[in-house]
Amino acid sequence: MKQNTNGELIFDEDDIFGLVMQGQDIAKLHGLIVEPTVDIRSATSILEDVPTFIKYNESLNSTVEEFDRRCQSKWHMPEKYKELDIAAYVLNLCQTVAELQRCGQELMLFQERDLFNLLRYLVYLVDTMRENKLIWGVGRGSSVASYVLYKLGVHKIDSLHYDLDPTEFLR
Repeated sequence: MKQNTNGELIFDEDDIFGLVMQGQDIAKLHGLIVEPTVDIRSATSILEDVPTFIKYNESLNSTVEEFDRRCQSKWHMPEKYKELDIAAYVLNLCQTVAELQRCGQELMLFQERDLFNLLRYLVYLVDTMRENKLIWGVGRGSSVASYVLYKLGVHKIDSLHYDLDPTEFLR
C-alpha cells in the first residue's frame, strides 16, 4: 500500500485481499482508493456485496481544495444536518446586535472558504456528544478565536468578550 501526496492510502489487490482475510466488513471497503490494476470483476464471483472502489490516478493528486472537497463529500452525517441552513442556525443563536455582527462577519469568512459543510458537521458532532453525555475540552489553539464555534458549542471561550480576532482561526 502506498500514499498519495494528500496522505490518502492507495490499495492494491493484495492489500484488499488482506483486509478481507482479516475479517474486515466488506461494506466498509466502499470508497477505497485502489491501484488501476485492481480487477474487481473477478471478485464478483466470490463476494456477494462487491464494494465500489475509486480507481487511483495522478489526477487524484490534486490541489488541497479539491482534496478537501472530496473528503467533505464522504462525511457520515444525517440528512437533517446536510440540509441545515447553517447561516440561519448560527444567527438564531445570537441574542445581541454585537453577536449578530460578529457571527455575520465570521460566516462570510467561512463561506469564502467553502466551510459551511464543516460547520454543519460540527453541529452534528456537538449534538451527538451532548446526546451521549460525552465530555470535550474547553478549547485549544486558534479555534477559540471563532465566535461561531463558541455559539455552536465546539469550545467554551467567548471570543467576543475577549475581543479575539477571528482571522487568527481562519487564515
